Amino acid sequence: MTLLGKIRGMQLHTQILLALILGAVLGPLLGDIALAIKPVGDAFINLLVMIVVPLVMASLIVGTASLGDLRKLGRIGMKTVGFYLVATALAVALGLVAAETLNPGVGLDEEVKASMLADYAGVTAEQLERVTEKPSILDLLVRIIPRNPFRAMAETNFLQIIFFAILFGISLTLIAEERRRPVLDFLNGVNDAMIVLVKLVMRVAPYGVFALIAAVAAQFGYGVLLTLLKYVLVAVGAMAVFTVTFYPICLRLSGMSPLFFLKKYYEVFVFAFSTSSSNATLPLNLQVSEEELGVSTEVASFVLPLGATVNMNGTAIYQGVSTVFIAQVFGIDLGAMDLLTIVLTATLASIGAAGVPGIGMVTLTIVLSQLGIPLEGIALVVGVERILDMSRTAVNVTGDTVCAIWVAKTEGELDMPAEGAVPAT
Repeated sequence: MTLLGKIRGMQLHTQILLALILGAVLGPLLGDIALAIKPVGDAFINLLVMIVVPLVMASLIVGTASLGDLRKLGRIGMKTVGFYLVATALAVALGLVAAETLNPGVGLDEEVKASMLADYAGVTAEQLERVTEKPSILDLLVRIIPRNPFRAMAETNFLQIIFFAILFGISLTLIAEERRRPVLDFLNGVNDAMIVLVKLVMRVAPYGVFALIAAVAAQFGYGVLLTLLKYVLVAVGAMAVFTVTFYPICLRLSGMSPLFFLKKYYEVFVFAFSTSSSNATLPLNLQVSEEELGVSTEVASFVLPLGATVNMNGTAIYQGVSTVFIAQVFGIDLGAMDLLTIVLTATLASIGAAGVPGIGMVTLTIVLSQLGIPLEGIALVVGVERILDMSRTAVNVTGDTVCAIWVAKTEGELDMPAEGAVPAT
């Protein structure tokens, strides 16, 4: 069998991981060629994002209407939001502890700092233009309500889409069965068609992943990574600790073996890491959660789209580590109240953040502004932004699914295979 034949015979998640490794290794060697093939990766992401809005709309409306009992909907909603808020707050706190203990920003050479501030000033300005002011909680609640649902869909404003879809689903439960059934049949058909489309698009995933990673490696190389190695290790290390402690605890409380979860979820994790987009990963996440992990369609279609929008555990860790890092570089001492402010602000800043690449840097500006830390400090971390974005997206998406498993378990709607149960002790 030829090498190409062996690669084609591999499982999809293995092909994606191989593409990721090859892209990272060959990117700097390919140089301009790697940058030239980046549109292949962009086209792949566009294909997935194209699917997300109709999939979320159909699955969430059907899921909400299928719950029937509005008290059950409220109960699932409270569990989901409560889980997300607690997880995000713990994630921020872990990031702060790691950064305060390991001091990644202490000892950075002044010439290196000045050079990085100069080299990335333009990028920073571009990022800062996306954040004009920190919205209040009241403003955020008002903005959730779409004046035009179709505009919200066109702009992929997922908080507004979710709000409208939930109200639509609730309204369907309140009308007669003979009038509700044709709408649900149509939406079920849309949902099934989108799942089939996901499987078709995923056939080209290895090519898209290779193009994306090769372009990133060619653009940034490894020089910037070496300069900020300590910062990167602290951030990624904190995310790893959170992933191997908090999530397995939640899985065991749900009666699911963490090893079984890893075996079934590995493909989604690698895909989220590769694309840096919670939204692009959502179709695959829905498929795996329902078909492989046994989460009911009603729970998955409610919890996962909401999580892709508001649950940002990895982003919260990134914000905690990055804020302390930038403050240490500028010689700013953070007191206990400052650290508490970071926890609260970073948790709230994650709410409503779009699940797209680079959004963590935008929300970081909110945290820095709240503490009065110079926003120019973002230039110090932008060079390794994509690497950290990939890591935190994988953590974010995993948290969404762990929450869905826990909610499904508490609602008696987790139908996992017998092999997935926690071994008896």
